[in-house]
Amino acid sequence: MSESRVPRPRRFLVCEPRHFAVQYAINPWMQPDVQVDVDLAQEQWQELIRAYRAHGHTVDSVEPVAGLPDMVFAANSAVVVGGRVFGSLFHAAERRPESTHYDMWFKAAGFTVYRPEAVCEGEGDLVPAGRYLLAGTGFRTTREAHRELQEYFGMPVISLTLVDPYFYHLDTALFVLDDGPAGNIVYYPDAFSPGSREVLARLYPDAVLASREDAMAFGLNSVSDGRHVFIAPRAERLASCLTDHGYVPVPVDLSEFHKAGGGIKCCTQEIRS
Repeated sequence: MSESRVPRPRRFLVCEPRHFAVQYAINPWMQPDVQVDVDLAQEQWQELIRAYRAHGHTVDSVEPVAGLPDMVFAANSAVVVGGRVFGSLFHAAERRPESTHYDMWFKAAGFTVYRPEAVCEGEGDLVPAGRYLLAGTGFRTTREAHRELQEYFGMPVISLTLVDPYFYHLDTALFVLDDGPAGNIVYYPDAFSPGSREVLARLYPDAVLASREDAMAFGLNSVSDGRHVFIAPRAERLASCLTDHGYVPVPVDLSEFHKAGGGIKCCTQEIRS
């Protein structure tokens, strides 16, 4: 069955975890008294980059900046659709300087960058899904940003309300399996408000539903190329379910980054041309 799934080469932007640490707490996962093993974080991150390249994907890197320990979470820096960049304006003051450095990278690479007026945390809360832009709110990105997005991209923006602080970003509760017009998603229903669950059920009647156990293992913070799903190893039930649906799980352990509330997708910005 998996032979029917066709991968699409992707271009990813990442940031080396040279300065990664947990120095403040802006989500329930972060405990500043917990030490980060920087060497292990480097090894795990390098394994993710090797996995991407081994499966035919292009990986670009932005230079990390001292004093910005969360800059490794490249997904939060922007959302890129059709070669157009919608930048970030972080909720937490500690992270706001990251935007400048990512904007500089995009501009140097030839992109025009839109600066949002409302709080917006890039692909953390903004998930391009075929004809739609799925947009999270409730903890970080605001509904005002959703309106800016729709005006900028001219795409229908589907606002989804997150209600569980452990799933403070949309990319911790949902990811896209296929990004074509008839694409499908995986999500954890209880991360969303009742109305948002109804919206997702209507838009994606065949979606793969994840358990809380898999969600808490960062199984929803995954990256799919249409065939291969780069996924946290502890999300075993979800990986088995994906296999049954014809996908090929590629386990990559980023457990050291879980201490900051991040995982595979958090570390991965997709540049969609």
